[in-house]
Amino acid sequence: MFVSIPTRHRSTLRWATPMLVALLWAAWVWAATRPDDSQAQLLLEWGALAGNPGMAGLQGWTDPGHWLRLFSALFLHADWAHLLGNLVFLLIFGLPAERVMGAWRLLALFLLGGAFANLVAVFAIGAPDRLVIGASGAVSALIGAYLALFPQARLGVVVPLGLFLEFVRAPASLLIGVWAVLQVVFAYIGPAFGAVAWAAHVAGFAFGGLFAILSRQAIARRLRKLKGY
Repeated sequence: MFVSIPTRHRSTLRWATPMLVALLWAAWVWAATRPDDSQAQLLLEWGALAGNPGMAGLQGWTDPGHWLRLFSALFLHADWAHLLGNLVFLLIFGLPAERVMGAWRLLALFLLGGAFANLVAVFAIGAPDRLVIGASGAVSALIGAYLALFPQARLGVVVPLGLFLEFVRAPASLLIGVWAVLQVVFAYIGPAFGAVAWAAHVAGFAFGGLFAILSRQAIARRLRKLKGY
């Protein structure tokens, strides 16, 4: 498990990441408290890839509703474990990224990166009877942006050693690099590792890194303004 190690910078109000956490949690609670048949219908109506053969081809994407599903699917999760994993990584990488990028830019990254990741997953899976749901692609975009923004950062890693847990520091580039390579490998291995949209992780990670690189000048201007020069 990764643990973000804070750097010595003046703190600013960060509301976007906590708001996303609250929205993801509220959406899951709302969906989980509905009857089983209603839950299934909800996923079919708002998942990025529903049981409609038209969505698997280019012709089906002429419907604006299919594009909306790329965003709505970010707030749907299969179970509490699926949600919890995304929330943990959202907090670890979202809070430091928001401090540098700003709240609105982080929200844009989360939504656009997540939608792009879902789109790639839809075409990578290509099966009309599969659903792509969850914020994993959006969180992967935040991880990619974090690496681009903090290439020299270090992450704390909790390593199990027998009956004890050891906390060690390691370069973020190494840990995230290993994670990214695993996503690519799993994307090619496919169903052998469960019903996970690995392609969404890869696409989101690449989107986030590119987004942060292209936003560097705007981010630099924002930081200079915060520092008063």
